[in-house]
Amino acid sequence: MRFKIKAGEKEYEVEILEVKEGVKIKVDEKDFFFEKEEKEIEETLAKPSLPKRDFSKKEVSAPISGIVSEISVKRGDSVKKGQKLLILSAMKMENEIISEGYGKIKEIKVKENQFVNSGDILITLE
Repeated sequence: MRFKIKAGEKEYEVEILEVKEGVKIKVDEKDFFFEKEEKEIEETLAKPSLPKRDFSKKEVSAPISGIVSEISVKRGDSVKKGQKLLILSAMKMENEIISEGYGKIKEIKVKENQFVNSGDILITLE
């Protein structure tokens, strides 16, 4: 997996080379190896990149702070599990916020280009 990271004014090209007894990455043609115990590696790989949301409350909250860059649904829409609801941009990455269950959009509490904090309610479902 390859991606770019920007730190300050400098941009780095990062590639994950292997994940076994540790994590081996390449940053701008330089290799780095980080050792971890096997259990820690499995736990790290099993974790999603964003915190899991609880849809039993019928509220979709922001897992991280960022800017709502796209809203893919409107009030009254029926949504199914896995459907994209909106995109939350943070640290130059676009994070798709998807439905983890079925429901109907009751209210959209945000607008495009709006900044939200982690935990803010974005959408409510019926």
